[in-house]
Amino acid sequence: MKNRLQQLVILLICLIVLNAGAVSQTSAGYRVDVSINAYEGQWMYLGYHYGKVKALADSAMVKAGRAVFNSNRPLPGGIYFVVSPKKELLFEVLVDKEQQFSITADTARLGEPAFSGTRDNYDFQAYTKYIQQRGTAISALQKKLAESKSATDSAQLQKQMKELNSEIFKYRTDYIKNSPGSFLSALFSALQEPQIPPAAQHPGGKYDSAYAYRYFKAHYWDGISLSDERLLRTPFFESRVERYFQTLVSPEPDSIKKEIDQFLLQTRPSREMYKFLLTQFVQKYINPQYMGQDAVFVYLFEKYINNKPDVDWFTEKYKKYIYDRAYSLMANLIGNPAWDIAMSDSSGKLSTLYETNARFTIICFWDPTCGHCKEMVPKLDSLYQNKWKKQGVKIFGVMTEGGKDNWLTYIREHNLKDWVHVYQTESQRQAERDSGKPGFRQLYDVYQTPVLYLLDENKRIIAKKLTYEQMDEVLTLKLKQKSANR
Repeated sequence: MKNRLQQLVILLICLIVLNAGAVSQTSAGYRVDVSINAYEGQWMYLGYHYGKVKALADSAMVKAGRAVFNSNRPLPGGIYFVVSPKKELLFEVLVDKEQQFSITADTARLGEPAFSGTRDNYDFQAYTKYIQQRGTAISALQKKLAESKSATDSAQLQKQMKELNSEIFKYRTDYIKNSPGSFLSALFSALQEPQIPPAAQHPGGKYDSAYAYRYFKAHYWDGISLSDERLLRTPFFESRVERYFQTLVSPEPDSIKKEIDQFLLQTRPSREMYKFLLTQFVQKYINPQYMGQDAVFVYLFEKYINNKPDVDWFTEKYKKYIYDRAYSLMANLIGNPAWDIAMSDSSGKLSTLYETNARFTIICFWDPTCGHCKEMVPKLDSLYQNKWKKQGVKIFGVMTEGGKDNWLTYIREHNLKDWVHVYQTESQRQAERDSGKPGFRQLYDVYQTPVLYLLDENKRIIAKKLTYEQMDEVLTLKLKQKSANR
């Protein structure tokens, strides 16, 4: 309950405006009449789920034991909840086509609100009671299983849990069959997990993990419409999408792009769903978890955002961030040629990246006054001197800031020999500005230090923004591949 209360604080801080223009239910608006034996003269709230966020839909003061939430505009379908003046979630409510109904609640039995005028909520309440009973039974079995010391007892407990889960699956499946088109059926479909056929039905009559994976992935969205925007206002749809991309989609950018295209195509009938998912994908891949997946964000930007007048929901500040990020990342995608860097070395002579001939080149963007750089650079140099140099690696070190004197002092004190050390003079920086050319920060997405890039002999980007330990792993792998291909 504590976590739910903490989440509900967000409810009153960050409001999401209902997109009532996208609703096609009833033109009579809504009226949710709540009778409750507490909170007289205080404000109660009607909230709703929006992905993982809880948002505010309406508020009403309790007068003579009643709080009436109403408007002449209908509510978008979804799972809503009634919130106390203390910001406590009291109970959840389904909202779909039935938008004129009443609720009677007793604070002594908040888990048992009485609904009138809404079949959806009667069925929802029945399911809630059912799942609580089964959930309690499963939790008890799990506790026994953790304490079990007998293989026979463990097998029996696991069998009982499987039977209970099968009962829940059947409950949902039967409801979907008997009430097609209802919102609760849509919710049950979104909660169901694909049931992998028994091993006897796998190719060859034996369990095949690859077949199980393909089957699970192919049936993951069975019965779920990606244009049903009611699912946005549930606490589990966003997590289901995340799980799909995290565990069932190959992490290679091309695979992710293909899946996203299919998703967004299916959401086109619903602008609200399209807006939600495109925004989620942008946020996920604009600063991705894995190296190279920024190519997915660049793809999204070029195909779905840049010069698209219908993408008008981003704030000006976030839109600028998206555009700046896209133009920066376009210049340094994995596999692309690295941009040349022409700067002065310690003697004042112009030195360029492409003049550095090496089997592999590591570009190190660093600042002699940066705490992280001070810690990392000596370790990087140790690997270079004791291992990488023999493997045909060179380091092209770029001072980002910190001052020439500090830079030269650090190089001398830490004996950073055999690096190609360069920095940008003020005249070079001014000439760059006057020409309108992008600087190294944009071309290499360097907005903090240290930053490392690994290039091949043709100066194509192999890896970027890794730690020096990870860079060593990539180099080892690449050298093995080169040896194997000889």
